[in-house]
Amino acid sequence: MAMPVIARTIQVSFRHQVHFTNHVFNGANPLLKDVLGDGEARPSCKALVVLDESLAHTQPKLAKQIEAYFSAHRDCLKLVCPPLIIEGGERTKNSYFHVSEIQSHVDRYHIDRHSYVIAVGGGALLDMVGLAAATAHRGLRHVRIPTTTLSQADSGVGVKNGINAFGKKNFIGTFAPPFAVINDFQLLASLSPRDKRAGYVEAVKVALIRDAAFFEAIERDADALHDFEPAAMQRLIYRCAELHVNHIAGSGDPFEFGSARPLDFGHWVAHKLEQLSEYKIRHGEAVAIGLAVDVIYSKRTGLIGADAAERILALLEKLGFDLFANELLHVDSSGTLIVLAGLEEFREHLGGELTVTLLRAIGQGFEVHDMKVPKVVESIQELHRRSRERPMEQAAPLPDCAAS
Repeated sequence: MAMPVIARTIQVSFRHQVHFTNHVFNGANPLLKDVLGDGEARPSCKALVVLDESLAHTQPKLAKQIEAYFSAHRDCLKLVCPPLIIEGGERTKNSYFHVSEIQSHVDRYHIDRHSYVIAVGGGALLDMVGLAAATAHRGLRHVRIPTTTLSQADSGVGVKNGINAFGKKNFIGTFAPPFAVINDFQLLASLSPRDKRAGYVEAVKVALIRDAAFFEAIERDADALHDFEPAAMQRLIYRCAELHVNHIAGSGDPFEFGSARPLDFGHWVAHKLEQLSEYKIRHGEAVAIGLAVDVIYSKRTGLIGADAAERILALLEKLGFDLFANELLHVDSSGTLIVLAGLEEFREHLGGELTVTLLRAIGQGFEVHDMKVPKVVESIQELHRRSRERPMEQAAPLPDCAAS
């Protein structure tokens, strides 16, 4: 006789905190000390700090500033070794090597589940360090200090960690909310214009699917954002981060057990473009192109009007994004656009049925479960024609490709 099934619902709550500051490693700024202390009466909080190599190069005093901060608060903080400097960018995610390197330091310096692994860098480094922290001792306290516009506005405030494998982005990863996120606006100062701009697109994305008033605010600030005025950038980063955290906390599916992923609007194209370009096209740039494709597709399928579509494309261009890449035109041996494989890879990554976010209007995203491939191809063709009409554009000729 079969015994009855034992079934219980297990609920786990997480606190997700995102702080905003300037000069986080100034000894007079108590924020990091207070975050690590977490209100607990402990003699000393141990921390391992991982620092993005490119940031260490552009801000050569930063590593010493980090050491000086912990020294100034040595009564309650302990830096177990000088900051571990590791390459950032997508290369850091293309093997398991750096994950193991960090975990070897966790072992060597006896970092336990009441200690901290602090990552200071761009989104790729945060992804990789987050994976190392989430899988050592079944999960360490991980603090993210994002240092790019993109990571402060979007990826750094999320709950995902991962590295690439088998030619697929973020194939190996975890969902693990960080212990805290600290956005230090001063750490953006040394970014190149390309990297300062990159995070804008995630703000446009979340505004398009969630908040028409935010989209209008970005339009009003477009000139200031184009010129990288700090106040405008800070307003954009704060509201974008807030909308992302609101989604994580309020969507009912923070770990993506379902097939819907509205915050990945435009990303099915973007992930494939990054891969096709061997990551020469950066994530924000690829998302801008992905948004453009899906906005034109929304227009061509009658979901949004031509005026709304033009507003969106014009804003992205005004912010400084190119909305076309030759990789969109790459074809396989049968003459099919390779980027179309991104749809199946997107479905496979989620599991279940294909779920893509499109637009009914600015501020109103909704989900579809089918993309009409001929219309996608037409959208790419329209985007290609648009790029050729813009001055100084160097676009590749459009192949006569099949779209099977």
